[in-house]
Amino acid sequence: MKARHKRMILALVGLTAVAGAAMLAISALRKNVAYFFTPSQVVANKAPNDRIFRLGGLVENGSLQRQPNVLQIKFMITDLESKVPVVYSGILPDLFKEGQGVVAKGRLGTDGIFQANEVLAKHDESYMPPEVADTLKKDHVEGVLRAVKGTAK
Repeated sequence: MKARHKRMILALVGLTAVAGAAMLAISALRKNVAYFFTPSQVVANKAPNDRIFRLGGLVENGSLQRQPNVLQIKFMITDLESKVPVVYSGILPDLFKEGQGVVAKGRLGTDGIFQANEVLAKHDESYMPPEVADTLKKDHVEGVLRAVKGTAK
């Protein structure tokens, strides 16, 4: 075999190895992506039932239920349009409370209850996750427009 053919085979083997490594990296990244959805999108069945995703909004006032002697907590996340029940087992962040912005990561159960495995709360008095703030702002504007047109829900 000539040296030219050996170089060609070596180049093809190298390109195949690089392509294989790239495919493995893309596959791993795709499995770890968690898309963001609002309660309105979840209620409208736009969220996946078979994948982990992030649910964001406000913790509805009066919805927080703590179980005695157990770390399981139940609460509702709302975007002021719709609400989704959430169950979380674990210790909540110190800044978690009713009426505040929150993002929960988990999976939607067949019973319509979001099973959270991670809950994130806001950093300080003025922070809200950008996705939540944008959605709440959009829903507020749409609600005002419906009220002005006389088609409020």
